[in-house]
Amino acid sequence: MLSQVLSGTVVGIEAHLVYVEVDISSGLPAFSTVGLPEGAVRESKDRVKASIRNAGYEFPSDRITVNLAPADVKKTGTGFDLPIALGILAATGLIPGYALEEHLVAGELSLDGRVRPVPGVLPLAAAARKAGLRGLYVPRANAREAAAVEGISVYPAETLSSVVENLSGGADPVPVLGNRDGPTPGPFGDGDFSDVRGQENAKRALEVAAAGGHHAILVGPPGSGKTMLARRLPAVLPELDFDEALETSMAYSVAGLLPEGSSLVAGRPFRAPHHTVSDAGLVGGGHNPKPGEVTLAHHGVLFLDEMPEFRRSVLEVLRQPMETGTVTVSRVNASVTFPADFMLVGAMNPCPCGYLGDTRRSCTCTPEQVHRYRARISGPLMDRIDLQVEVPRVPYRALEGRADGRSSAEMLERVGKARAVQARRFRGTPVRTNAAMDGPLLREHAAPERDGERVLERAVERFGLSARAHARILKVARTIADLEGEDRVRADHVAEAVQYRSMDRNPFR
Repeated sequence: MLSQVLSGTVVGIEAHLVYVEVDISSGLPAFSTVGLPEGAVRESKDRVKASIRNAGYEFPSDRITVNLAPADVKKTGTGFDLPIALGILAATGLIPGYALEEHLVAGELSLDGRVRPVPGVLPLAAAARKAGLRGLYVPRANAREAAAVEGISVYPAETLSSVVENLSGGADPVPVLGNRDGPTPGPFGDGDFSDVRGQENAKRALEVAAAGGHHAILVGPPGSGKTMLARRLPAVLPELDFDEALETSMAYSVAGLLPEGSSLVAGRPFRAPHHTVSDAGLVGGGHNPKPGEVTLAHHGVLFLDEMPEFRRSVLEVLRQPMETGTVTVSRVNASVTFPADFMLVGAMNPCPCGYLGDTRRSCTCTPEQVHRYRARISGPLMDRIDLQVEVPRVPYRALEGRADGRSSAEMLERVGKARAVQARRFRGTPVRTNAAMDGPLLREHAAPERDGERVLERAVERFGLSARAHARILKVARTIADLEGEDRVRADHVAEAVQYRSMDRNPFR
């Protein structure tokens, strides 16, 4: 007999529907799986066989052939266990064939028949809705995640026997209702800016970065508060809208980082990889490409602490995603594009010893040592960072004084108003923030007044700024004007934006 169950496989963060065809024919007992399965899929025959028997059903002692169509798409993961088992039971007549129509099935089976969670359920649910299916059966631990996709019924699968009972009419399945949870906590996404003593200039710079979605780097001696400032940046970023949350959650789902029983990621992600991270770990990769840190930071913050300590080859792979908001990973068997619209925030010392330009301690580095240290971050990469902010030593009086500076709530209110202005400005375009403006939009919305043009001209000539730096100064100036509620970009907005190019103004100070 022949049966068919609909399932899916994930390539990148997109799911492709897979037809699991099961044929049981006379002959010597055998179990073969075809259709370009990887190792974990080929091993499913042992899990399926034990699971069917331990669930109380008879496993057919005939020749079983499982075809995963289309055969030219590589099938990965353990999510095919449950559809293969159901296909076998349907082929033996235990489950009526019509019960499996217009439903997608995914889940890993344990040897005792329980259904275990699998990664990538959220993209599968989105693909099922796009295909017009009525519902899907997924592990109970993944059910709320899948239910975040509206317009399709999600049925939780706890055991193989419970799914068989539902499909055979013994019990009516109850769909799971989805909702958005609170934010999935990141490694540093906590704290209030009011806890940071002093550093009002750095707080202002990060407020500008948050308002316009700009990349930033904090430069200062050890202990000046660079990491503390970066940790608090997610607190001043607006809440994700539904589309942003869905895109981010898909990446986390594929990576297997959504907690069991959770729904969408509602908080802006904050990723802080160690400086020993590899190229593939940062931008994604592997034999079957998986999301890297830049994709896990999608619509959030990627924080690189001690940025010059990262291998230069690793840092250089950031150049393309910083410009385009995507990263393409090409392998022999696949070419996958991942979303990577993140805010890069770096932190570094001004020199190897950390005290170049410090008012209290003398620098022991030679000019050549400083040059080599700074050269670990290439000019083209530094050129793509909109705000280069000096974070000096905090005076004793500021450390012992009252915490009366900018609070996260106040900064969030101003950032929210500036983002609202940008949403109206870019309505009907794919652009969301000032940082993503291209040439025509830049000329239309960020052209400064005559006095501002003169300030910018002097800065470009004096500091030898590139055309890219010129454009980024205009973008930052536009954001500063938005924070001030101004329609025009004035000279003081341009002057403040130029101030945030500290590495260009003082390359070896």
